[in-house]
Amino acid sequence: MYRYDTVLTMVNMKYICLSIIIFLGTTACTSDYVPKPKGYNRIDLPEHRYVSLPDTLPYSFEYSMYATPYPDTSANAEPYWLNIYYPEYDANIQLTYKPINQSGAILETLLEDSYQLTANHQIRASSIDENVLGTPSGKKALIAELTGEVPSQFQFYITDSTNHFLRGALYFKTATQNDSLAPIIEFIKIDMINLLNTLEWEGETNNTIELR
Repeated sequence: MYRYDTVLTMVNMKYICLSIIIFLGTTACTSDYVPKPKGYNRIDLPEHRYVSLPDTLPYSFEYSMYATPYPDTSANAEPYWLNIYYPEYDANIQLTYKPINQSGAILETLLEDSYQLTANHQIRASSIDENVLGTPSGKKALIAELTGEVPSQFQFYITDSTNHFLRGALYFKTATQNDSLAPIIEFIKIDMINLLNTLEWEGETNNTIELR
């Protein structure tokens, strides 16, 4: 039979071991643990390469060779409305063209409509940053960059103020959140800037513009 002092020693050792285990477990739980940041799928993007739009429209420009242009066939589409679709990313640049016919009233309406279409995103936008872009050929375009969970992250309009007015907006058909789409958004933004920088009007004679 065990002696009393031996049993007492064994009990004490049991509690000592248990205390050590609890201490180590508590220390491990309260150590300097840093959670890993939320990750997204890696997106490998190609080099920017461009091809010229066919000269069957009242405007021309370079578009990405990874995209496919096709006419807008929606119910409210008008002549020369165009989509530049990126099948790899399910993204689309919607282009709407309007002839001005040297009418100041038409231009004023188009400018107001374009402003309102961008302003409609204010409810969901974290910010809307508008800037005037000057192109190598002397044209000017107003571009708007939108952040937050907005349906369109980049928009622009450009006009010669007398004959042509072109508006563009980027949309994604996917429901993926914009923060995870950020690399693709930035990639297509560069393509849209290149579109503006290479834009030419059919029979253009005036590069002036009215922006606000």
